[in-house]
Amino acid sequence: MDQMPRSEYPRPQMRRKEWMNLNGEWDFAFDFGNSGIARKLFLKEGLDEKIIVPFCPESELSGIGYKDYMPAVWYQRSFELTDAQRSGRVLLHFGAVDYECRVWVNGKEAGSHKGGYVSFQFDITDLAVTGRNRVTVYAADDQRSGKQCKGKQSSQFYSFGCEYTRTTGIWQTVWLEFVPNRYIKSVKLYPNVEEASLALWAKVSGSGILRAQAYYEGVLCGSGEAKIASGNGWLKIALSQLHLWEAGKGRLYDLKLSFEEDQVDSYFGMREVAIDGEKVLLNGKAVFQRLVLDQGFYPDGIYTAPSDEALARDVELSLAAGFNGARLHQKVFEERFLYHCDRLGYLVWGEQANWGLDLSRPDGLKCFLPEWMEVLERDFNHPAIVGWCPFNETWDYDGRKQDDDLLRIVYQMTKQYDTTRPCIDTSGNFHVQTDIYDLHDYNQDPASFAQRYQGFAQGGPLVDNHPNRQKPVEGVPVFISEYGGIKWDVSHGEKKDAWGYGDGPKTMEEYLERYRGLTDALLDNPRMFGFCFTQLYDVEQEVNGLYTYDRKAKFDMEVIRKINSRKAAIEDAE
Repeated sequence: MDQMPRSEYPRPQMRRKEWMNLNGEWDFAFDFGNSGIARKLFLKEGLDEKIIVPFCPESELSGIGYKDYMPAVWYQRSFELTDAQRSGRVLLHFGAVDYECRVWVNGKEAGSHKGGYVSFQFDITDLAVTGRNRVTVYAADDQRSGKQCKGKQSSQFYSFGCEYTRTTGIWQTVWLEFVPNRYIKSVKLYPNVEEASLALWAKVSGSGILRAQAYYEGVLCGSGEAKIASGNGWLKIALSQLHLWEAGKGRLYDLKLSFEEDQVDSYFGMREVAIDGEKVLLNGKAVFQRLVLDQGFYPDGIYTAPSDEALARDVELSLAAGFNGARLHQKVFEERFLYHCDRLGYLVWGEQANWGLDLSRPDGLKCFLPEWMEVLERDFNHPAIVGWCPFNETWDYDGRKQDDDLLRIVYQMTKQYDTTRPCIDTSGNFHVQTDIYDLHDYNQDPASFAQRYQGFAQGGPLVDNHPNRQKPVEGVPVFISEYGGIKWDVSHGEKKDAWGYGDGPKTMEEYLERYRGLTDALLDNPRMFGFCFTQLYDVEQEVNGLYTYDRKAKFDMEVIRKINSRKAAIEDAE
């Protein structure tokens, strides 16, 4: 591995030239008694062990590989700053820290954050000094508390079924950014395809002139400016060229932003998502969403890809198998992954890792909503994200049913913040208020699977597999957002705990026949706007992927591609 792991710029939609990557070797300490704050470890210089950031201590790439529960952990490293770097504001960024994080700079607290999946930052200008500085990070993590989202991190000592190795502490890039005193804090982008324009809503520090220039393949095709004196304001750009962002064609514009001395490079895609009755439209056209379940796990890095190339490779493997997008499942994926989705024209659904959170009590909202709103804020501008899904399969917690009001409030807040995308309240079950009605169906028999939805295809009601807990909403788009999960263990029985849905096929021919039959049933249904196959690659003991955990093809991908990519009944004629 390079001395600087994950050295690429971590935030492609807000790029500045003046920054410092803090990945690499840090001091590290376990805090099994969660007593480090009382012992004032934030004042101590040096910790007992070493770790490679941004890889979690459970991973092999971290240099530690400790798999048991860790109530709390500590990190520390030093960095050097010049007078020039301290001439404006100094921002300390964390891609993600699981779960509750506190940060000290030179022994003084810089801030805290709750939530294991989204990015955050602290302004450390008043704490930093010219010369040597010391940053200390504390992270507490309790996946069994019921008070935090854990996603597919195992709730038992060992991985089992569809739950896998846990992630504790820092698991994305840590970096410094140096900005002028007057700078751009954030920008929300609103493309308008009909009038070939882009509107920008910017939040800034200070007052001044915000300028924007849009380029397509190096050619200037629009510009504008606006004076901002109240901390935020609008700017609109008319585009002389219109190039649509489409499935498989990520036609991105470059966007150059300036606010007084601050210079930011960004990008955007011209695309709109809309619902028309039972159809989900992309730029006014019904595009069948051929999705695959992607859980974002890696054999050596767990939650963290070993390289930027590995992130891009997962999208490329999916495209090679004939999919045009993915459900990013039970995890908020890092911004670099979303960038590759944007540039490759890959449709994705943003989802929070709600498993592990007790949704039966009202205070679950306090644990969920703040971080979910941060997710919406961070990822709003990605054209690849075509919908939001805050929850997935909201099963009972210790025998208690979900608080329906909690789910309804999260749905309504999502729609209040983002009026440009549909929202599925809880994928599969148990729906409360939703723009799209989806089901999960792991029936392994193609004939009975097709029969279950035949009446719906012919105009009848949708047969729901949870009729006592939810009632299908009529007149909205419908799809099967999890199916397949076909068990295929290439270890030939060596993996004793190999897990998948139902009985695995006995032969490759039987596998492909089953895959084709299940997929054809959905492609041929004129009232289905998409599907999502489980899953892209194996994860640890779960062996229902099209690729192995180390991303080797288990099947002839040309055969899979042809099955997935043939025209669907719902798609418009060309």
